[in-house]
Amino acid sequence: MLEVNAVVAGYGEITALKGISLEVAQGEIVAVLGANGAGKSTLLKTISGLIRPLEGEIAFEGERIDHRKPFQIARMGIVHCPEGRRLFSNLTVRENLEMGAYSRSDAAGIEESIEQVASIFPMLRMRWRQKAGTLSGGEQQMLALGRALMAKPRLLLLDEPSLGLAPILIEEIFETFPRIRADGVTILIVEQNAHMALEIAERGYVMETGEISLAGPAEELKKDERIVSAYLGGM
Repeated sequence: MLEVNAVVAGYGEITALKGISLEVAQGEIVAVLGANGAGKSTLLKTISGLIRPLEGEIAFEGERIDHRKPFQIARMGIVHCPEGRRLFSNLTVRENLEMGAYSRSDAAGIEESIEQVASIFPMLRMRWRQKAGTLSGGEQQMLALGRALMAKPRLLLLDEPSLGLAPILIEEIFETFPRIRADGVTILIVEQNAHMALEIAERGYVMETGEISLAGPAEELKKDERIVSAYLGGM
């Protein structure tokens, strides 16, 4: 479904991605692990068109997208849920969800999607008219995910969904990802919480200073001594 081939990208004179290659098959949940500064967020921004690669190619379902604009990539079905949630804080929960469907014109389908999001995150229905900026951190993350789902993604790019959340909320949010995948959404998730990410993923990649240092099935990565030592707390 997604192929990233030898991609080099960065910011000005800083090269954040140094020849990254990875792939995501339709229906998979794939995790990208790594410490702060490894280039994980840059990878997602490059896939979604926010950063133009300097070298390499990115293809979605066989079609190159590395020279397309972000809105064109989004309309193809790649939806980016960014780090930090980036909600419209002065809009209500429902209005934020409606903003996620800005490119859609099917009114009945939009209402159906809102109901689907509410079934995945029941807490949001209780906050329908509440301003997004007044929600708790966990509720804001649920809303950010819900807004992304309103765009009807085929490939969902998730950037650090556990950031700043209490452990019980992290578990609650991660439990929704297999259900989202069951609805036909492929997921590429960037995470520092390696334990949670590898629990839900089929495969994983480990990034270090802009390069892939390890890759393989999630079950194998969970047992790899380097992963255990660096990311799983010696478990």
